Amino acid sequence: MTSTDFLFNSYNKGKLVDGSETSEFMVYILAFIVSFAVVVLLIPPLGRLAHRLDFVDKPREDVERKLHRQPIPLTASYAIFTGFFLTYIALTKEITWETAALVAGGMLLLTIGTVDDWYKTKGKDFPALPKMLVQVSAAVLVFASGIAFTGFVNPFNAEYVMLPIWLQFILTILWIFGVTTVINFSDGMDGLAGGLSAISAITLFIVALAKGQTDSALMSIILVGVTIGYLKYNKAPAKVFMGDAGATFLGFILAVIALDGAFKQATMLSIFIPILALGVPIFDNIFVVIKRFIQGKAIYQADASQAHYRLLRAGLNHKQVVAVLYLVSTCLCLSSIILMLVEM
Repeated sequence: MTSTDFLFNSYNKGKLVDGSETSEFMVYILAFIVSFAVVVLLIPPLGRLAHRLDFVDKPREDVERKLHRQPIPLTASYAIFTGFFLTYIALTKEITWETAALVAGGMLLLTIGTVDDWYKTKGKDFPALPKMLVQVSAAVLVFASGIAFTGFVNPFNAEYVMLPIWLQFILTILWIFGVTTVINFSDGMDGLAGGLSAISAITLFIVALAKGQTDSALMSIILVGVTIGYLKYNKAPAKVFMGDAGATFLGFILAVIALDGAFKQATMLSIFIPILALGVPIFDNIFVVIKRFIQGKAIYQADASQAHYRLLRAGLNHKQVVAVLYLVSTCLCLSSIILMLVEM
């Protein structure tokens, strides 16, 4: 048996076979390397294919959100999707109901996102309702597989409070739909959504390690690998975009990781750990939604009201805006880790 075979066989059903910390961290390192490499290797040929098919995001001076000045391929989402599931399934070596739900939900988002992105290549907007229905459907698949927000620990008697099934359903769907949406809304600048997702995934990885949740830790480190691989080509000036297909997929996976990890056995205090870990897109888009509601605008309508556009209008350049939001996200993520340590 080769060393690589040993590492792949060391992980099974969310548990490490031999239980050693050395093997555990080697599996996580391997997961990062493989997922990173798959994305880095797939993006260039997919980009060339995008140019041949004219599947590119074209510059538009009439749209404030379009900051690039040349056509950019919209195909990174397929590399991200492939890198994530290829690595995860190779390491877990089985297809559970939960894995099947993730793959099916991810494929739904990838499909509707591709349609949305294709409309954008033609200078058109895809209707919001079909996207919302598909995102909710993906969330329902996850809930049906058993991944859900089931309850919390009562702070007064330390007993676990199991929520009624209807409330579990509503909270789970709202969480997955909400995180999927806010990550997508944050994808408006080179390196931003990918970087914020990587910072959040690193935080959820640390939280999962501390809680002994190996499966959530594995998904988190794989997500770190695919996002950093994507950032190699998406940092300013971007050579590729992930489009709505990729951004909604990242949000979907981040939401599921939080449900399967940080939200498990949550207390009234630790329930804020994943919220802080995803703080920048969540808080920014809550502000945006409230502002649109007050102004009588459609809540789901794309505009240039997110924090990164406001910072640009305030006079910061592209790199400064991304650096500021990375810093804020890092501070919020550190706060979530401190909160976890206080709870332990």
